[in-house]
Amino acid sequence: MNQTNINTQKQLPSKEERHKLFGSVDPGPRTKPIEKDEMADLQNSREDFLFDLDAVGISNVKHPIRIYSSKKPEMQTTIGTFRFASSIGKGSKGTNMSRFTEQLDRYHNDGFAVDITTLKKFTKELADRLKQEDAEVEVSYPWFFERRGPFSDLAGMNHADATMKVSYHQQTGYDVEVSLTGKITTLCPCSKEISEYSAHNQRGNVTMSVRLTEDFDENDMDWKEALLEAAESNASARIHPVLKRPDEKAVTEQAYENPRFVEDIVRLVAADLYELPYVERFYVACRNEESIHLHDAIAEVTYDKTEE
Repeated sequence: MNQTNINTQKQLPSKEERHKLFGSVDPGPRTKPIEKDEMADLQNSREDFLFDLDAVGISNVKHPIRIYSSKKPEMQTTIGTFRFASSIGKGSKGTNMSRFTEQLDRYHNDGFAVDITTLKKFTKELADRLKQEDAEVEVSYPWFFERRGPFSDLAGMNHADATMKVSYHQQTGYDVEVSLTGKITTLCPCSKEISEYSAHNQRGNVTMSVRLTEDFDENDMDWKEALLEAAESNASARIHPVLKRPDEKAVTEQAYENPRFVEDIVRLVAADLYELPYVERFYVACRNEESIHLHDAIAEVTYDKTEE
């Protein structure tokens, strides 16, 4: 900056004057209590408020967490998106929202490794803190895993979207549901059948939600890997982050040898989940992003083994 420009710089008003220019005013008189015990507590009002509420809490709470994986990398730091809730009776006006995040911060300070055992403990403590009979915690996060090319063995990182939901009630105990959404390749059987050569394929999105048995032990089995394998092993081909030409040839030929309709995918995945002894109930959905249509193709199935 030359000397002429320095001499012609604006002389701005002070920061306080600038704030007033844009609408800030001096503080008014303070007449209400500033001590917590003296403040009004509307949320804890007791009266007949007409209806019991199934769930009251907070959602879309993003927080760093640690997760364990049976696939590399075995310990990961990722971002969890939380939902916390409990029921309240009609005699209570509201819940204590701050207690949800207070407990989250306490677990974070101890190193929040998210697993089923920890979430069970978290949920029961949350119900006690809220002075309610029940509480529910749900956390969703991206799970990363190493995937190697089938021919070159070159590694890269894939990811799937995982969700864990733990509900607790003083009378009935715990209910644990886990979900995973992963991506696969599918090749159209109809296209292969009617064409002289080639066949169109698409990227499939497989979502699996399962309720786990009470005796499920995550030390014996990583549920994320089990659900991922159920989806990928029944696909036309797996998705790879790194593919050299020999890899691409192998994957393309594998897809051609294993054509799958979207209906085929959900039925085959359902069969694998049915055979898992620690799965009580499951939901499977597949959404194919069609390569020669503007629409997606979908299929869904729900099955409860406890009703057999």
